[in-house]
Amino acid sequence: MIQFTSLEARIDAAAHGVLARLPRGRLADGLIEFLVFGLKQAWACLFGGLMLAMILLTTFWWPDNGIDRYDVFFVAAVLIQLGMLVFRLETPSEAKVILIFHIVGTGMELFKTAAGSWIYPEDAFFRLGGVPLFSGFMYACVGSYMARILRIFDITFTRYPPVWMTVLLAVAIYVNFFSHHYIFDFRWVLFAVVIILYARSSMHYRVFRFRHRMPMLLAFLLVALFIWIAENIGTWSRAWIYPDQLDGWSLVSWSKLGSWYLLMLISVVLVTLVHPPKAYRADAETNPGRGHSRAD
Repeated sequence: MIQFTSLEARIDAAAHGVLARLPRGRLADGLIEFLVFGLKQAWACLFGGLMLAMILLTTFWWPDNGIDRYDVFFVAAVLIQLGMLVFRLETPSEAKVILIFHIVGTGMELFKTAAGSWIYPEDAFFRLGGVPLFSGFMYACVGSYMARILRIFDITFTRYPPVWMTVLLAVAIYVNFFSHHYIFDFRWVLFAVVIILYARSSMHYRVFRFRHRMPMLLAFLLVALFIWIAENIGTWSRAWIYPDQLDGWSLVSWSKLGSWYLLMLISVVLVTLVHPPKAYRADAETNPGRGHSRAD
């Protein structure tokens, strides 16, 4: 059963009223599914999209008023989060995921900036060491997206690995982000474990009229690629930069795509701790209807 907030339920009802009157046919159905898929993805990216838009806008224009850009990012991120809860754009359970991933991300930021992995070139009042506090919200954007697509697309799974195994994998991935500075980098071993655990797993998601299937390894890759593109935008705007970008912007290394693949997997596991993965049932698709319930 799809868990919509009250606002989303009203939007869904209005959208169904319009889309249900459109012509039917293979081409028309495909175009509608494509359109709705894009709109749902944009809705799931609401938090991250607002943050990225703010970063881009302030890159093109920022007044010389003595206020640090990073501090505005931090205050705006807090206000966006509060607004999403107040106006029921986000459920309390999603806020829990965001908070957890925010803490996980901030811990990594403190270590990685101290190790010189990346740099925040601007000043900030709201900061911990060399880490402006808005940075944790960039990880929270990923957690927000993961939590929101789970319910917006009514995602279910076939052959999802045991949750305890995925938790151990997530812990190993997180530890490796720190330990590889001192000992061997086990990321290729971790990639192999990811493949072993998820090779037979698929996700099933409903767009509008139809439910679709996608291998989970492919879904992980597509999300990681999207985050890598967003990171290129972020470094181009100098919200943060890598050491090789000090003298001018260059494309973020493709190796970071692998890092985001693993980090994104941590967010998936965190979401499953709040929303346990639901098993796909073919018999439930024989008469799925439009049923949804309110999650607020």
